[in-house]
Amino acid sequence: MFTGIIEDLGEIKRLEKNQGNLNITVSSSISQELKIDQSVAHNGVCLTVVEINGDSYTVTAIKETLDKTNLGDLKENEQVNLERAMKLGDRLDGHIVQGHVDQTAKCKNIIDGDGSWIFEFEYDASLNNITIEKGSITVNGVSLTVVNSKLNSFSVAIIPYTYRHTNFHQLQVNSMVNLEFDVIGKYVKRLNELRS
Repeated sequence: MFTGIIEDLGEIKRLEKNQGNLNITVSSSISQELKIDQSVAHNGVCLTVVEINGDSYTVTAIKETLDKTNLGDLKENEQVNLERAMKLGDRLDGHIVQGHVDQTAKCKNIIDGDGSWIFEFEYDASLNNITIEKGSITVNGVSLTVVNSKLNSFSVAIIPYTYRHTNFHQLQVNSMVNLEFDVIGKYVKRLNELRS
């Protein structure tokens, strides 16, 4: 369980294919605090630490994960948003995030708001995921509030702190991002489908 409040920006040091899997080695200031078998969200994707070596650690993304997320598009030296699993009893500053990406989206527009930014994302509506105005959405692991919710798109407003301390500063038009839709909304939607 995560909160969507990014703890650190890691740097991709090595990407190694291993059959259908991808071993991802990340350098981070939190590496030495990690333990083998610990969960860490990478751009919102929950992955298990399998090796630690000094200021770097390695996780493995399996084919299922690579098919549903943007992790297969990572490049060495690129930055990735990192968050360790929340501790029981901590404040929930973001929202409930599982680290299970629902689908990807494409950045369609970035508007400079003179001190803040509006990012517009478009996603495949045929997968039946939904956003609601002022609801929660996780974009590359970042807990955000939905603005301008539509059937297959939404926007988010990014403050300077979030822009600098996450990989939002790297995003461009046509960048692919990971989306995790609000878990409470997913349960409500499913219950309504079962009633029909």
